[in-house]
Amino acid sequence: MNDKFLKPYNPSDTEERIYKLWEDSGYFNPDNLPPRHEKPFSIVLPPPNATGVLHIGGAIMTVIEDIIVRYKRMRGFKTLWLPGTDHAAIATNSKVEKILQKEEGLSRHNLGRENFIKRVEEFVERNRGELKHQISKMGSSLDWSREAFTLDEERSLAVRTAFKQMYDARLIYKGERITNWDPKGQTTIADDEVVYKEEKTKFYYLKYGPFTIGTSRPETKFGDKYVVMHPEDKRYSDYKHGQEIALEWINGPITATVIKDESIDMEFGTGVMTITPWHDQTDFEIAERHELEREQIIDQYGRLLPVAGEFAGQKISTAREAIIEKLRRKGLVEKEEDYTHNVATAERTGGIIEPQILTQWFVDVNKPIPERNNKSLKQLMHESVTSGQINILPQRFEKVYFHWIENLRDWNISRQIWYGHRIPAWYRPTGNHNCGEQEIYVGVEAPPGDDWEQDPDTLDTWFSSGLWTFSTLGWPKITEDLKLYHPTDVLETGYDILFFWVARMILMSQFLLGTVPFKTVYLHGLVRNESGEKISKSLGGNVDPLAIADQYGTDALRMALIVGVGPGSDSKLSNDKLKAYKNFANKLWNIARFVLENKPKSKLKYQNLKLEEETESLIRDITDDMENYRLHLASEKIYHYIWHEFADKKIEEAKKAQDPEKFCYLIFEFSILLKLLHPFMPFITEEIYQELVDEKQEIRSKKQGLLMVGSWPTPK
Repeated sequence: MNDKFLKPYNPSDTEERIYKLWEDSGYFNPDNLPPRHEKPFSIVLPPPNATGVLHIGGAIMTVIEDIIVRYKRMRGFKTLWLPGTDHAAIATNSKVEKILQKEEGLSRHNLGRENFIKRVEEFVERNRGELKHQISKMGSSLDWSREAFTLDEERSLAVRTAFKQMYDARLIYKGERITNWDPKGQTTIADDEVVYKEEKTKFYYLKYGPFTIGTSRPETKFGDKYVVMHPEDKRYSDYKHGQEIALEWINGPITATVIKDESIDMEFGTGVMTITPWHDQTDFEIAERHELEREQIIDQYGRLLPVAGEFAGQKISTAREAIIEKLRRKGLVEKEEDYTHNVATAERTGGIIEPQILTQWFVDVNKPIPERNNKSLKQLMHESVTSGQINILPQRFEKVYFHWIENLRDWNISRQIWYGHRIPAWYRPTGNHNCGEQEIYVGVEAPPGDDWEQDPDTLDTWFSSGLWTFSTLGWPKITEDLKLYHPTDVLETGYDILFFWVARMILMSQFLLGTVPFKTVYLHGLVRNESGEKISKSLGGNVDPLAIADQYGTDALRMALIVGVGPGSDSKLSNDKLKAYKNFANKLWNIARFVLENKPKSKLKYQNLKLEEETESLIRDITDDMENYRLHLASEKIYHYIWHEFADKKIEEAKKAQDPEKFCYLIFEFSILLKLLHPFMPFITEEIYQELVDEKQEIRSKKQGLLMVGSWPTPK
């Protein structure tokens, strides 16, 4: 027996050495796996922010995926787990801008586009290596030889190709629509990047001619010249659609037009409202239906425009009370109430979102596609799940998915930042310069000639990450990897912030490849603290998984994150749970010491031993759980069996009997239990397994000396 078992188990003495053993074996790369690994199985790692750090939510993601991959590898699959990082355009752009301002007092405009992007690239390169170290620390058996980056040359080619193909199919167009505008970051952002924060403010009831309207934003009301009501609201049956009404308003008399629209909720407030089409999504849609005028009230820096009269140039936050005071003097304020509501803010900058009508690039989600049986992108996304091609775990999230699809608007893919995939569109003036007309060229490469100017906008990060399952496998080239590993088998991600990414990957894969990107979606829940509060970087409660691993061991952290926590369920990470699984690791170590100390000296044969019925039943049970992604149940069952059945009963019986054959069976069964436990606690199981072998290799095969490629147990 190795002398190390005479000392208590120390994860810090084991984990780095074992991970290097795995890396040096080459088995993370499916091309190097032993011959029995034939049928392909693939997962792509959801790309974490290249400039970020691994937080606890990222840790649970890597742990779940590693468990699945290790199990499939032991089952004899040719497993590819492909890593990569995301350039996270807005987050990275914003972070570097802050550093420049703080350290050098410069803005990106001081540097210019080319120099700024160079600074960002240097910053990203410095940080990517650290993120790889953090992910590896979790025991992640990723094929690092295939590592990808959403902004590297291969992925850039894929993005330009996708844009070109979608543009040629008229699925990408440039048009004027309402968008989420971040005045602080000076860019549009996706719906997914909007964070709602609770705000206490005032709600005002204002006299608008013969009507009473309610608002918490009087600063947007300067351009309100339409009053909208439901056509079946009997309270307003005397008013006709298109009727004009003269009334006194903020800056003097105006003429308002009555609009009847079925979208109005008759039960909310007075059942009548004015609309601000330029600065509200719902109001914009009403204006579009009735072809109403739209007037901009607030500029892109959050200041009031000349339409506001005496308030022009003021920040809306400071102008609000002055506007209400003026309305009071006119007798137009009926009453005001304290009001709590959710305010839309930008996730990365904290800026308050101000909807703006802008000319942007969009993906049309409703247009029939001849190459896809005249189905729209929305229909393709919907049918991918209803047809059973994609299975979502837990199933209850299908309703969330369908709700999102049904309410999906054309996707704004323009961003007004410099770092990211620049839109592959170029412009040049036509012969008639006075009309401002331009010729447009969209292509994978720049057009010939010097008089072209490329579109200054960059693409939404979701556009490039939407290609992730196949751009990482070499698309648009038809590579062996693409043919072998796509569609991927599992996409594992959190339900809270990346769910919309799932839909966009389905959108991209269905149009560009005519197939789904993955077969199963496994959604994990949030990690919460002992008080039940969400642990997240946005709330400042980012628990460092590496610090936890250093204190308790990575295996203990992995078990604490997975045991009893099913797909889509939130978990509580507590010191008690971590201590419990650290104790379990010590228990395993003590079991290993005992069975090795009592290893029979006689030449007993391990290979002819037969597992007891309860152990065979355990194998069948755990295998069924693993096949159906019930990882939370499988981990709990093996934990309880080892502690309460194997240690408390079988070892104690062997101690009493002092029978060499019983000790021989203990080693045999312990080797089986280590295999069942390996996907969950890979470090300690590999360390122990290396010692469960004698000079004739009766437990381990010479060809498969590592547990990570050992055969998964079968009952017979």
